[in-house]
Amino acid sequence: MSKHRKVELNASPEMTGIKLSDPKGYAAGAPAVKVAMEHVVSEMGTVRGLKTLAKLNQKDGFDCPGCAWPDPDDKRSLLGEYCENGAKAVAEEATRKRVKPSFFQQHTIQELSTWSDYQLGRSGRLTHPMILREDSCNYEEISWDEAFAIISKNLKELSSPNEAIFYTSGRSSNEAAFLYGLFCRAYGTNNMPDCSNMCHESSGVGLSETLGIGKGSVLLDDFEKSELVVVMGQNPGTNHPRMLTALKDCKKNGGKIITINPLEEAGLKRFKNPQSPTDMLSRGTTITDVFLQVKINEDISLLKAIMKKLLDIERIDGGVFDMKFINGQTAHYDALTKDLDKYNLQELIDSCGVEEKLIDQAVQLFAEREKIIICWAMGLTQHKNGVANIKECVNLLLLKGSIGKEGAGTCPVRGHSNVQGDRSVGIVHRTSPGLTKSLKKNFNIDAPQEHGLDTVHSIMAMYEKKAKVFVALGGNFVSAASDTLYTAQALQNCDLTVSISTKLNRSHLVAGKVSLILPTLGRSESDRSGSKERFVTVENSMGKVHKSQGNLDPASDHLMSEPEIIARLAMHTLGEKSEVPWEAMATDYDLIRDKIEAVLVGFGDYNKRVKNNEGFYLPNNARKADFSKLPGGKAQFSVNPLPDHQLEEDEFLLMTIRSHDQFNTTIYGLDDRYRGVYNERRVVFMNPQDMNDHGYSKLDVIDLYSEYEGKLREANRFIVVPYQIPRQNLACYFPEANMLVPINHFAKGSNTPISKSIKVKLRPHVSY
Repeated sequence: MSKHRKVELNASPEMTGIKLSDPKGYAAGAPAVKVAMEHVVSEMGTVRGLKTLAKLNQKDGFDCPGCAWPDPDDKRSLLGEYCENGAKAVAEEATRKRVKPSFFQQHTIQELSTWSDYQLGRSGRLTHPMILREDSCNYEEISWDEAFAIISKNLKELSSPNEAIFYTSGRSSNEAAFLYGLFCRAYGTNNMPDCSNMCHESSGVGLSETLGIGKGSVLLDDFEKSELVVVMGQNPGTNHPRMLTALKDCKKNGGKIITINPLEEAGLKRFKNPQSPTDMLSRGTTITDVFLQVKINEDISLLKAIMKKLLDIERIDGGVFDMKFINGQTAHYDALTKDLDKYNLQELIDSCGVEEKLIDQAVQLFAEREKIIICWAMGLTQHKNGVANIKECVNLLLLKGSIGKEGAGTCPVRGHSNVQGDRSVGIVHRTSPGLTKSLKKNFNIDAPQEHGLDTVHSIMAMYEKKAKVFVALGGNFVSAASDTLYTAQALQNCDLTVSISTKLNRSHLVAGKVSLILPTLGRSESDRSGSKERFVTVENSMGKVHKSQGNLDPASDHLMSEPEIIARLAMHTLGEKSEVPWEAMATDYDLIRDKIEAVLVGFGDYNKRVKNNEGFYLPNNARKADFSKLPGGKAQFSVNPLPDHQLEEDEFLLMTIRSHDQFNTTIYGLDDRYRGVYNERRVVFMNPQDMNDHGYSKLDVIDLYSEYEGKLREANRFIVVPYQIPRQNLACYFPEANMLVPINHFAKGSNTPISKSIKVKLRPHVSY
């Protein structure tokens, strides 16, 4: 790459004028309605915006492009079956702003690389296929046919199909994801990393090894039937606000809620449901009954302390554990109890940092209740022991017999709206004998038998120039991935990078020798083939597959749907040697669903069951307490070691978090109003006592750096914000702090980056 193509990723950006207030005491309410409507009106206009929101998450409408929290199976709210951040997500996608070819004529990629992620996202919708040619500084318009010809030429010239990487974001539909996986395997590779590798892969591995399925076991209705819900390592008020309604339903029916998190979040204090006049005029609903402010990644220490105390009660009085369930449907109970016996209780309490009297309150709730749900997100999964964290949660549920019954079970709360559906229809880098056989039978495809590369190892392969073509079906790869500078260099080492996108993002600027942007339809837009209106399907985080059909006119006449893009790419690349009816499936999504039904288990009568606007649940053995696929036909207790961070006196453990004005790498604004931070994202939340001990004051500007195996990684110019966070713990927003995450440190068993437990040091920022 020539020097004038170099983009800057480690600049010291100007501060945007921070303002601080006290953290909020509740979530949602009138402020949420006001902010949501401001975003919608400013981006879409009042009439268009309200008409679009009226279809959001309705049975005859389109699925939210934000999180994967499920919709009610029966009646949907006419006032709006969405949250503040769902409205922001729709406004972001359905904006009237446009990024036309003239935009790229005016701005070089070097200039655009100095813009913030917020500025890039605010630019508008992409309208035309664009190409960044070798040694050029500007994207220029290109025809669809030429774009497909360039991609297919590069793919055909590779010495091996494994020199190509095909990434998938969780926003894609089942239909697009199935075609994408089909194309990759027909082309000859299982190099299909996806966003699950970076977030809930630890959940999938941990749950599969203990319960026989990599998905959660609860339904939305289980929350109102549950006696106790445990919320761990997540912030529902920002990341999936509609979950607060489910927690409120639990409380309404007499259930209790325990929150375990390093930060006390507004949404888990109190919730004012915007659809409840009573809530809006009152203090709302108190959500958390017991808050356990655990140190970062000391959840296993806390869970062991809880289970150890429960075991003591069980041995004295009995009746605490479900011994009938344990003896009949589980294995390795004795190994678990022996493991608990070897730990000193006080050492566990000291490690987790939670007061014993609070742990005792939680223990009492666990002892008295049988219907228990444990919910979690990346606060548990993005650590070296992420898989072990999940297994320890399962241990506690198995002790209580809280699997396979109403009101009880596992609930990994997924991020992107169809990340679970992508996996269900075949986006996975590992091989499967059943899938291989089915692809051969239905398409005469000899699928590759070699496991492909996950996200981390795909980045390594590109960095080492072992992979030369990168294709992304959605997402903002360079901002989402760990070790930003390393990832950026990996992409720049490629001969060709391709992004199938709706909006401009940083990954378009960190390009290979040649880069293509292929603009696609958004979830909210009408998808037509001639005069026929088409629809796609998605799967929510609780395993329900349902229809999604947009209603807006496309942002541009030059857009193409994701299934069409993939099918045409396959036709150009594979040619006549492929027996797959690509052209027919590009036109008729019913045919895609018929093929999914033929290839995959659980999709029987696919078209029939989604066309009635009801949808269907995929099979879930854990929901039925069926563990027949596991060794001995039983659920598996596991023995999991404690984490071992061994921080030096001047060292901190940093976790990356979202602000309230973002979803994943999409930045809606610069305010994190629940935490009291306004007009700034480059902040580091720090315990006031730590600030005093290390000589820092409120609003000091500092640099953060990590050093692993002698390699220094730096993130410059962060503002110190005092916050109630455990000692020697820090929090920063991602993607700004992602450059501190080492590429070669990831969860054992899942390879998920350690974005929630990064060892860092601090120093005052010096301006030159």
